[in-house]
This record gives sequence, C-alpha cells and structure tokens, in this order.
Amino acid sequence: METISYKIPGFEGPLDLLLYLVQKHKLNIMDIPIAELLEQYMKTIEEWKSINLEVAAEFLEMAARLVYIKSAMLLPRHDEADEMRRELSGELMEYRHCQEAAGRLAEQNIGGNLFVRDPAEIELDLTYRRIHPKESILDAYLAAAGRGRRRLPPPAKAFSNIVSRKIVSVSSKIIFVLRHLYKKNKIRYKELFNQADSRSELVAIFLALLELIKANRIRVDGEGDNQLVSMKSGQSKSNIKA
Repeated sequence: METISYKIPGFEGPLDLLLYLVQKHKLNIMDIPIAELLEQYMKTIEEWKSINLEVAAEFLEMAARLVYIKSAMLLPRHDEADEMRRELSGELMEYRHCQEAAGRLAEQNIGGNLFVRDPAEIELDLTYRRIHPKESILDAYLAAAGRGRRRLPPPAKAFSNIVSRKIVSVSSKIIFVLRHLYKKNKIRYKELFNQADSRSELVAIFLALLELIKANRIRVDGEGDNQLVSMKSGQSKSNIKA
C-alpha cells in the first residue's frame, strides 16, 4: 500500500515557523534564547514526521543552523554565536515587518477592486539629433566590423614608436667607449651605460663592447658591480677613428 505524505501546512518557510514559535511562547525576539527556541523547533519537526508530513530541506537547514549556534554558545568565548544570534534576530524582525506590510496592503484591497487610469498615448519622435565627429563614427564602424577590421591596414600611429625612434650606430658607440678609456684608462662597466637615454643606445653600447673585445682592443675584468673595462696594452690614441 502506498504511503500517503502531506506537505507542511500553514508555514511558508523556516522563518515563518520561528516567528510563530517566538510569538507563541512569548520569547524576546531581540534576545532569542536559542536553547528554548531550538527545543520548540525540533519538537514541531518531530510532530510533522510522526504524522508522515514531508519536511522540506530548508526547515532542516534552519535546524542545523540553530544547533550550530547553540554549540558555539557553549565555548568559553562565543562571539561568533552572539553575532549569528543577532543576525537571526534581524532576519525575524525583517520578516515580521514584511508580514505586517503585506497585511496592511491586503486590507486596502478588500474585494479585489483595483483602480487604474487608461493608458495615455505618447507621441514618439524618432528623429536622431545627436552630432558625432567623423573619428568616432569611424571607430564605431570598425568596432562593429569585427573580424573585418583585421584585414584593414594598421593606422599610422601604430608605427610612430618605430619611425620616430632615434637610430644609434654601433660605430659611434665604439668611439664613445674608446674615448672614455683613453681619459681614465680604466672605467667601471656600469658607468658606460649611465648616460644612455634609450634602449637603442643601451644595445648599441653593449654591441660596441662586444666588438672591441672581439678585436682584442679592450678587456673586461671582475664580476658583478666590480667589473672594470680597460684598454689592452699596445693600444694608442691614433686607433680612434672619428
């Protein structure tokens, strides 16, 4: 024989049941005695189960929440429990306010009569009056074109960093390195890069050093910050080409 089960009557959710229990047992909603409320709540759920009523998951979830608050209150410091209890009190107060507001609205609508006015006709003016600069119109078109934009040639500004970049020759930096060495004979490796204004100049100085080392005209000694660049013996000032 098939077992008959019934939905929980009279309560729209766990907050509805909690508010009913608070009002029935005259509990302080602003300072809820969790142990007493939990006892009454679990007693109600057990009564539902005894008559084969189907207990919804949200009611069981609220029961677990109350058990957790009660367990946290047994700890020496129950700050978390106090915070959760205040949060539950706030939810019940808000739910009660909603119930009261719903009752007042129901009283104003006795008989189901609603009074509304006839819709007014609105004249629509579809003339577009905004003025856009031609650049923004082009940008809007390119954005709407999607993949077709990829087939367009890149704008001139995309090449500005390449075209306007100063070209530094390695030969000029070879002379730059040699002149510094003839003045001081030895110079710290990092000092040669201190006056560089751009990445191109840094690269040109580095390549100049490699060329001079390859030509056996200079040597680099040391490690890290202590590296020194010096002329090799037998080099003269006449070797510098302007």
